Amino acid sequence: MTRVLPGKTIGILGGGQLGRMMALSARQMGYRIAILEPGKGSPAGQVADTEVMTAYNDEKGAEELAQKTDVITYEFENIDANTASWLEENANFPQGSNLLAISQDRLKEKKAITSFGVPVAPYVEVNTIEELYAATGKLGYPSVLKTTRGGYDGKGQAVIQSPADLLEAWNALEGKGPFVLEKWIAFTKELSVIITRSVSGSTSVFPVAENVHKNNILHQTIVPARISGGVQAAAVALAEKLAESFGLVGTLAVELFLTEDDELYVNELAPRPHNSGHFTINACDTSQFEQHVRAVCDLPLGKTDLLKPAVMVNILGEHVPRILEKMDDFPEGHLHLYGKESAKPGRKMGHLTLLGDNTEEILRRINSSAIWREQQVMEANQ
Repeated sequence: MTRVLPGKTIGILGGGQLGRMMALSARQMGYRIAILEPGKGSPAGQVADTEVMTAYNDEKGAEELAQKTDVITYEFENIDANTASWLEENANFPQGSNLLAISQDRLKEKKAITSFGVPVAPYVEVNTIEELYAATGKLGYPSVLKTTRGGYDGKGQAVIQSPADLLEAWNALEGKGPFVLEKWIAFTKELSVIITRSVSGSTSVFPVAENVHKNNILHQTIVPARISGGVQAAAVALAEKLAESFGLVGTLAVELFLTEDDELYVNELAPRPHNSGHFTINACDTSQFEQHVRAVCDLPLGKTDLLKPAVMVNILGEHVPRILEKMDDFPEGHLHLYGKESAKPGRKMGHLTLLGDNTEEILRRINSSAIWREQQVMEANQ
């Protein structure tokens, strides 16, 4: 592949906030941007030079994007497999379709990860209610029933605490398999590692992040993660092994469970920039978005050193009025809003990143703020 230099045009499949932040980094570097997205004025479309408005499975739309660009990437993994295959054969699509297809299917993903000798939670494929009963007998309780495709932010899954929950979980997911039943991992922390690999094979890893979820949606990312040096090294080693094994080009987010015995299990993969890597925009030498652009364009990768400890906190739809009202509470904060039209509850509308010498003090300030107190947020929006 010929290096794609600034001044050329990068095509991005998807118009969400990850595409927006990717486009902003690319424009800062001197690239032009074309977005393929069904609707006009998407978060990424707002900062693009060109918008190709069509469905993700429209081959003619993919061809139009290819004609207008010098290299193509994606901002989320739910890209149509046929579109990805066509781009791989007919355009400059350095990430290819293989890892994309694997990450779209939880069962394929788990099989691939375990084939590389990397641990995941014990699991069983489930297609019928009878198989679910048999699988829970094998894995025990609690366990988690997940759809193999399409789930995110806790959607497409149900926790099974006892035999009494089996039918309810099956009905909650409408019995629309195939499914994966996973053994519940009693984790002490949730971690993530963002790793980037260029077309030429250069690799860089961002600092290991510690993640806190509320209602299955990422709430906070704390960096550096409050873990031992040994766990940090092991997490990075797992990410490097996966990147090498997959022949990664671009960015891979590796989500991990850490147990009380300092064992690590891979929970999920995302072959793109990730919500838990947003801290890198303000807290690292190079952001995950700039690094991704560098990787797919085959430029030298930047440094990933952490400039200062940081906490990133998500801003959901219910938080928007309060964050705008109370901006003076965090004058040193870096506010990022994504340009979405409707602020629906539970919808990711932006994030705030705070840097400091002590993450515990940052967390104390965030956790005591009325912005993210659920009861006060609900009352403010009534």
